[in-house]
Amino acid sequence: QVQLAESGGGLVQSGESLRLSCRASSSRYPVYHMNWYRQAPGKQREMVARITKSGTTSYDDSVRGRFTISRDANNTVFLKMNDLKPEDTAVYYCNVDLKTPTGWDLENWGQGTQVTVSS
Repeated sequence: QVQLAESGGGLVQSGESLRLSCRASSSRYPVYHMNWYRQAPGKQREMVARITKSGTTSYDDSVRGRFTISRDANNTVFLKMNDLKPEDTAVYYCNVDLKTPTGWDLENWGQGTQVTVSS
């Protein structure tokens, strides 16, 4: 019921920037909150940034001040990542929260895009 198309990952050097994007196409329920998660090898998936339908943003402490999440009117969410560090290396996943008549549908994930930062 929702399709997520991610793009923008790649290999960069420490200190460089990347921008990820994810277009959400929902056929049934409205898209509310849009989130970026990441998972590094051997680690649990963690939320990096979140933007609500009204535009309120929140960030993990590890990226605050370096990453910026935004969205447009077409349910595309962006993650601008500046001053990248080797510890930012991970697969980044787009996730969206859908509002259903009975509550929330939270398990909507993109395919993931690899971000690799070399030192």
